Amino acid sequence: MTENFDRTPGAGRVRIKPRRPGLADVGDSTSVFNESEPLRQPRTSPPLTENTNTSEAIGGESRRPSKPHQVIHNNSTPASKVKSVETLVKTSILSANALEFYPASFSPYEDGSDGYYTETTLAELVEEFLSHLNSSPGSFEMDIEYIVNMLNSWVTTEETLQELVELIYTQSTAIPNFSYTGARLCNFLSHNLVLSPASGNFRQLLLKRCQTEYEQRDVAVRGDQETQKKFHAYVLFLGELYLRLEVKSAKGPPSRAEILLTALRDLMDALLSNPVDGNLICAVKLLKLTGSVLEDAWKENGKSDMDQLTQRIENILLDSQCSRDVKQMLLRLVELRSSNWGRVHAAAAADATPDNDPNYFMNEPTFYTADGTPFTAADPEYSEKYQEILDREDDYFPEDCEENGNESSFNDEDEMDPEIEEAFEKFCLESERRQRQ
Repeated sequence: MTENFDRTPGAGRVRIKPRRPGLADVGDSTSVFNESEPLRQPRTSPPLTENTNTSEAIGGESRRPSKPHQVIHNNSTPASKVKSVETLVKTSILSANALEFYPASFSPYEDGSDGYYTETTLAELVEEFLSHLNSSPGSFEMDIEYIVNMLNSWVTTEETLQELVELIYTQSTAIPNFSYTGARLCNFLSHNLVLSPASGNFRQLLLKRCQTEYEQRDVAVRGDQETQKKFHAYVLFLGELYLRLEVKSAKGPPSRAEILLTALRDLMDALLSNPVDGNLICAVKLLKLTGSVLEDAWKENGKSDMDQLTQRIENILLDSQCSRDVKQMLLRLVELRSSNWGRVHAAAAADATPDNDPNYFMNEPTFYTADGTPFTAADPEYSEKYQEILDREDDYFPEDCEENGNESSFNDEDEMDPEIEEAFEKFCLESERRQRQ
């Protein structure tokens, strides 16, 4: 049965398409390739040479192309492409050596709103420096020389010097708790800023700027709340400036600016002339900051200005309608002054003993009682007072505090110091304002 079976692949299974009419058979026993329809054109035609007849279709028959993609036009030859590239190179205004490229319709120096081509201004530079010093005051010594060198390269004219003075004064009186660092910066610039025009050097221009606010003191202490707030910031900055600003002397060591001593005395009179809470709090802060230094300077000149100021404060305690917390602050200030601003008098160094020299324990720390009275290891009641401080700390930090340092409970009966409470409220308001922004 299988003798006549051809095992060759494809044998006997050739599929013959129907023959076209009019074509004769060659034979019955031989394989015949009948003429069929031409093959379908590929979607992408292969490139043709220039002498190719575009009317000749693939498949051997002469057919008219029915689709545009089957025809290759002569005007897209490589020779024409080379010619167009050469023309483009000759007419191009681009340069391979350019630092950057941008469209011809774009002008990088028209408005600078995108910030890519605008130069840094002096105001932006100073604001960046002051922001850094405000956030990292401990790096002042390391960064101050770099800051001064940068400012020396920027401040080369009288106008830029005036602008620098205004910028530093504005920021020192506007940024909370920056008056100390601002005064240190002003002292360093007064000695290291190179430019010194005929109108005055940095220190002289700064004092002139402070004088402008000084002349408005009588109006400022009676102004609205915002005006008083700015004036109080100016007063505290001037106090720091008196402590930090050094004036070089040809005959001796640097001294403080005497003009600021007179100014601070007049500012204290202006604050006490309108004894409202804000003015009195500012006066207390100023005397806590500079009281000992001011009294020493007045005593050297044979003046009793501090006695007069103390007497005015005591009269305010009796007659003023200020709040109870402010009266407590004034009372503590009077007590602090009566204790020589927390200092102890020096004894003879030759006969110094723990019994006759309060400064014998000068390397020991100074502590303060609950009412603000200072004491050291030389105090006869040192042990009792120190134990009182330890007991007070146990009340504030009980043993059942959490390990991460968060207290589980506080003594709610102890009242917060008015000055600390005011600073805390300002901190909370400032934090809330920044969160809203």
